[in-house]
Amino acid sequence: MMSVFPTYNRFPLTIQSGEGTVVTDDNNKQYLDFVSGIAVCNLGHRPPAVEQAIQEQLGKVWHVSNLYQIPIQEDAAELLTGPTDLDYVFFCNSGAESNEAAIKLARKHTKKDKIITFKQSFHGRTFATMSATGQEKVHEGFGELLPTFEYLPYNDTEAVAQVNDQKVAAIMVEVIQGEGGVVKGTEQFLQAIQEKCKELGALLIIDEVQTGIGRTGQPFAYQLHNLDPDIVTSAKGLGSGFPVGAMLGKAELAETFNAGSHGSTFGGNPLASAAVKATLQTIFSDQFLQDVQEKGVYFHQQLQKKLLTLSGVKEVRGQGLIIGIEIDEDAIGFIHKLRENGLLAVLAGPRVIRLLPPLNVTREEIDEAISILQKVLEYEKVNLK
Repeated sequence: MMSVFPTYNRFPLTIQSGEGTVVTDDNNKQYLDFVSGIAVCNLGHRPPAVEQAIQEQLGKVWHVSNLYQIPIQEDAAELLTGPTDLDYVFFCNSGAESNEAAIKLARKHTKKDKIITFKQSFHGRTFATMSATGQEKVHEGFGELLPTFEYLPYNDTEAVAQVNDQKVAAIMVEVIQGEGGVVKGTEQFLQAIQEKCKELGALLIIDEVQTGIGRTGQPFAYQLHNLDPDIVTSAKGLGSGFPVGAMLGKAELAETFNAGSHGSTFGGNPLASAAVKATLQTIFSDQFLQDVQEKGVYFHQQLQKKLLTLSGVKEVRGQGLIIGIEIDEDAIGFIHKLRENGLLAVLAGPRVIRLLPPLNVTREEIDEAISILQKVLEYEKVNLK
């Protein structure tokens, strides 16, 4: 790694291959992957239908400019908006880019420039999305941020009610804060945000980069609530590991994002669109989503039954197959021990173990993961002091 900037604290692990929920390292040791590239490989590693779709597209054309018609991009957009009340899609390459597009669209459409987000949120690492992110550690060292963002406490309905600024272009929120600790927004809080947007003539932007594409058992997490967003952002699980992002918006926003107002060289190119189309054809089926819901309920019930009795485990929370286990001390040591025992997990803040298995994980794999978690949290705790 001598020629790569040290922007990541990498684990001592090199994954050589993966299939489904299982990955194999360069020593031929296998692991259950409950990170999934941080909610990216929603169909596991190398899902056959997506692999075949990309291979077929490789034999046709890889990339053309968005100056030309791209029929497979239209197919992907139709699938993406199909289960929503949103009408148009702008394709890009990442979650940060989709949130950047949302910020630009909201400001241009409303002709206002202030955007409200929430403490402990995470929206990306471009300059605008870093400024939108309500975490000091993301801001450190970059000087003065964009001044048009205001952070309110998450799940604080009263703080939302007190907003009375007619310069607010949008309120941007995660229905579940992933990087912020796997914290669910309450129904009252989310409804208060929606009502405040209507009151101020502001747009409601929901960041579904981590929670979308079936992660909660719905196409998008906001559909668990009676919400009617103007803009929804997506990425991560959208392309099964192929880099792609998307911003979805209502029909009345189309004239604002007219020709020349925004763009992306690679966004929604034929390869990316092939990955998106094949991914959504699988995940957005009613039976697949029903299975995710049922496995999510089972996983939560078993975790609560077997972990909450352990010393130091404070809470199990989340929705569907995004799960956070809060403990009473720094969790990084447990992340290492889980890996040593064959289970890959990731942090969500210093004291939360986050689990993001592929959506097609089996119950047997869930049981195996719980067994490893139970072993590490029960028997290894004393050795991590």
